[in-house]
Amino acid sequence: MPKFEVRFDGDVCKGCELCTRFCPKKIITMSSHINSRGYSPAEIEKPGECIGCKACALVCPDGAISIYKEETAK
Repeated sequence: MPKFEVRFDGDVCKGCELCTRFCPKKIITMSSHINSRGYSPAEIEKPGECIGCKACALVCPDGAISIYKEETAK
């Protein structure tokens, strides 16, 4: 099974929480720290459970989320 890496640009995220609502695995949460814009950015709580559906990245109005498929050794 492929593994995926989710990257959040914490300085761009405005904490709208759309990604948390659309994640089918419910593994995205809001950070307890405040970014440079005064918002609590999103972060992934359980990175190993990401299925790479990209729902979070597609609904993010700020383009703050990127999903990468990790290469696995055969």
